[in-house]
Amino acid sequence: MNIRSIVNKDNVNLLNCESEPIHIPGCIQEHGFLIGLSADSLLIRYCSENVLQFTGFTHTQLLGKPLQTICSAEEENMLRNFLAAAQFDQSQPFSFAVNNVNYNTKPHISNSTVILEFEPFPDGSLDLPNLYRQTQQFVSYLNVAQDLRQLCHSIAQETRAITGYDRVMIYRFDKNYNGEVIAEAKREDLLPLLGHNYPHTDIPAQARALYLTNMLRMIVDVDYKPVPLYTIADEREEKQLDLSQSILRSVSPIHIEYLKNMGVKATLTISLIQDNRLWGMISCHHYSAKNIPHYTRLSTLLQGYFFMSQIKVRQAADEYKYAQEIEQQIQPLLELMTTSDNFIEDHFNNPLLRDCIKASGFVIIYNDVIYRNGNVPGDNHLLPLLKWLRKHASGGQYTTDHLIEVYPPADELSDTVAGLIYHALDSEGRNCVIWFRPEMEKSINWAGNPSKAIVMDADGARLSPRKSFELWKEVVKFFSLEWAAPEQAVAARLANNFQKQAHLADIRREETRYKQLAAKLESANAELENFNWISAHDLKEPLRKIQLFASRTFYSEVSIDVYKESLIKIQTAASKIQLLLDSMLSFATMSKTNEGFETINLNNTLSQVLGKYRKEINAKEAVITTDALPHISVLPYQTEQLFSNLISNSLKFSKDDVPLKLNVTYEKTRYYHVISFADNGIGFHNKYADIIFKIFQSLNYKGNQSNIGIGLAICKKIMDNHNGSISADGQEGRGAVFSVSFPV
Repeated sequence: MNIRSIVNKDNVNLLNCESEPIHIPGCIQEHGFLIGLSADSLLIRYCSENVLQFTGFTHTQLLGKPLQTICSAEEENMLRNFLAAAQFDQSQPFSFAVNNVNYNTKPHISNSTVILEFEPFPDGSLDLPNLYRQTQQFVSYLNVAQDLRQLCHSIAQETRAITGYDRVMIYRFDKNYNGEVIAEAKREDLLPLLGHNYPHTDIPAQARALYLTNMLRMIVDVDYKPVPLYTIADEREEKQLDLSQSILRSVSPIHIEYLKNMGVKATLTISLIQDNRLWGMISCHHYSAKNIPHYTRLSTLLQGYFFMSQIKVRQAADEYKYAQEIEQQIQPLLELMTTSDNFIEDHFNNPLLRDCIKASGFVIIYNDVIYRNGNVPGDNHLLPLLKWLRKHASGGQYTTDHLIEVYPPADELSDTVAGLIYHALDSEGRNCVIWFRPEMEKSINWAGNPSKAIVMDADGARLSPRKSFELWKEVVKFFSLEWAAPEQAVAARLANNFQKQAHLADIRREETRYKQLAAKLESANAELENFNWISAHDLKEPLRKIQLFASRTFYSEVSIDVYKESLIKIQTAASKIQLLLDSMLSFATMSKTNEGFETINLNNTLSQVLGKYRKEINAKEAVITTDALPHISVLPYQTEQLFSNLISNSLKFSKDDVPLKLNVTYEKTRYYHVISFADNGIGFHNKYADIIFKIFQSLNYKGNQSNIGIGLAICKKIMDNHNGSISADGQEGRGAVFSVSFPV
């Protein structure tokens, strides 16, 4: 039988460690032994070299043999039942007895190989954790912790209490996987590492990928001697054994050297994962060799699960709390936006526009005008930046806290612009909003100089990981304060509201213009239609009569009486034409007055009009009552014409056999002076309430030929000139009420 080692003998150094295949080292740590079984037959396919000291058999004696060679038939059947289950219970290890020594064994499958890792109980007993107490303790931490960092500190303290490691740290990675120690629990004599940062090169990409696959990794003693794995040399067998899920997996020699340079002898790490990304780690360090039993590891892993369940919740809670604070700040802005007709021009300098998201400056460019608020660069710097943003802002949005990284001219703008949020308000970006933040120099506390993560040995023979982890401060320039998620959300919300404001302002301007044009056009069309009607109908009728009666006078046999009658009818028709022409001229000139508004006493105006119609009033035996009228600003001549037409209308359409009663009343509302003229005349049906105000639209009661429907149309025109209104309410046979409303 040809037996061979599967140790990965590729030369690993600091120049190629990024591609080191750490999941297939082909060797394990020496505090336990490993056996790999064929999944179908349970024959031993792989075996670690150190089995002799644990089992009494050499690896050459065990390869190709059944599992019962080192355990009982009952234990083998127990394993078969475990493998036959639909899902493995990874929390429950097997307890195998080999030569009367108990071992924890956590089976898992790698491709077609069942991997058994045998670890003797470190303290000789199965130490079951008090999960109830641990859960209760975690809940108490949740109730006490005000934020994520405080919860991290409690988790670090509890993890150290569970495991007994000298130092427990919680790392948090940034977007580039640089790690920061955000919580720490340690022996009192150890120097603190809280706040120290570690470069992303300390944990290569393939190591981060392995942390996602296997959440727990333990190194019992950095001075261990790697134990090689052996297999039977057969081309049908797998050449490598994937140990990604193995707890005994040997560690990269580069990482071992790194830990030795730190002075660390044993480690335990728990991955903290969020959204399939490595958020951070719980990292336990011990300064002497240390092994902990399975259930203690499980308790530590449970701490990681507890904490992971809270990361997103706490981050969301922190963001929500901050978002609520911002929301309270922007409410006055949002209310102004809904009530202001021109928010951009009237309120662009409101300090809340920048303060709500902790910006130092704010700019809005609208209709080629730049509105500045706070600390903003001058046009010589702003205009080129705008041009660049319009070109590079994907989807009309751009956010950065390190502008110089993408825009080199920003080196001259650090006092005003090191970071910005940009939102276009239209597809071309001609209208836009920008928030600015200046440079905020900050110091980063690195654990050793990150630029010297690889150093040359003193003899110059080889490269090695850095040996110094003393505090090394780096001053970072040209960065602004990072924009928080709630700040970016509020900026987008305000930009959206600005966009709506701009669109509404444009729409309102166009709407007002179109309404004014439409009103003028409608009025002109209505007048033109009526003028056309007069020309086509009302003027033709008296002209036809003139022609008819004039033709009768040409016959010699016409009597003098017929001749006189024809002349009288011709004169009547000519008078009708004159009346129509005068009315048309009166209505037309009512729209084009040079008269100015004056504050007058309407009581005097009403008295003058009543005096003008005294003869008609006496003839009708009319009883007229009036309220005291106000002093208001009006067009005096037109107001007199208004009163005159309304009183004339009441006199004209009074009942023949009933004395006229006319009541002039006054009421002041919030917006109008309302004067009403109510009579007991013949009235009209309310379906004509709108028609009677149109020019030359007359109901012609009693065959009154002098009524051509111009008086009320002129009243309507007068009230339009005063930005007021006129209305009518009638009842046939019972009278009518005409109300005019002058704006207060």
